[in-house]
Amino acid sequence: MTPKLSVCIMTPKLSHMSSASQQPRDATTASVANPVVRPPLVVLAALFSGAVFNVAWPLPFFPHALRLPVGCLLVAMAAVLFSYSVRRFRIAGTPVPGNQPATAIVRTGPYRFSRNPIYLAFFALHLGLAISVNSLWLVATLVATVAILALVVVPREERYLTERFDREYLDYKASVRRWL
Repeated sequence: MTPKLSVCIMTPKLSHMSSASQQPRDATTASVANPVVRPPLVVLAALFSGAVFNVAWPLPFFPHALRLPVGCLLVAMAAVLFSYSVRRFRIAGTPVPGNQPATAIVRTGPYRFSRNPIYLAFFALHLGLAISVNSLWLVATLVATVAILALVVVPREERYLTERFDREYLDYKASVRRWL
């Protein structure tokens, strides 16, 4: 359903997934994160809204000469981060969508530095597009997107992962920042 927090343990010394077969501890534990809103849809709705506002009432904010090089660089960085993050999930054998149960805690690649690199990629994409088209409206909708994901989606995912993986997720959460 949505990209979510990391889910596979791979340490430099151990290259096996320690949680791949771990099941929820009891029948009452949620089997999926089941977010209230789907993050990709939040991002798309925010981009669409910002574009509509920009067409109706343009509000430029970035130096014209720099907008394409900076914006395109951010978009490219977002694409690389997103692809690498999804690849780490696939290598770990755990699904990215939130409507499927997490099978492991991913600690490799970008998940060593952030528990939410896919969301960071969404934010970088959004900002890169805002700069490329020079739209303050897109920056405003980015702020709303960050707020929704940080205040609604991520806490729910973290509760799910804590219920599902208990101490393993809590240790990961204590050692890696939510964002950067």
